[in-house]
Amino acid sequence: MARLLVKYNGEIRPALGTELGRSNLLSIPRLSKVVVSMGVGKALQEKKRMASAQADLGRISGQKPMICKARKSVSNFKLRRGYEIGLKVTLRGKRMWEFVDRLINVVIPRVRDFRGLNPGSFDGHGNYSMGVTEQSVFPEIEIGKLEYPQGMDITFVTTARNDAEARRLLTLLGMPFRRTEEEQV
Repeated sequence: MARLLVKYNGEIRPALGTELGRSNLLSIPRLSKVVVSMGVGKALQEKKRMASAQADLGRISGQKPMICKARKSVSNFKLRRGYEIGLKVTLRGKRMWEFVDRLINVVIPRVRDFRGLNPGSFDGHGNYSMGVTEQSVFPEIEIGKLEYPQGMDITFVTTARNDAEARRLLTLLGMPFRRTEEEQV
């Protein structure tokens, strides 16, 4: 079993249950999925970029990425409907817990000039999104063989009822949020 999942079941779930005053285990917030996505708009000019990004995202996530196509045509960007412009991976279960564990303990500490995650990136429904500027912070990527630096977005989908519950869950999991001005006083 994944190390973070064992910690969640043994420590975090009971602590959250008492903190929120819930006795039903299924009503306690938990992670339901993690979505990792990359926008590869430059793949329109260079076809190698999509293949490179797909290989990198596959190595990072441990499963094959899905290619996303443009839904609309936008003439200013020379984009037509149906062009391949992005990649995404939806992680659930054991892979999700292992990815989150690696993200918290290995990847985030490797980010240069890191000052904490933005606590304002919740969507109002208990889901959190963050961005990584380069895939080179992941240990699976060999920096010497990296052809094109590429950023990615990571979305944590939780079963929390609101942002406060989701933030508490992610904080207990080990996400290093930046302290807000109210918390610093």
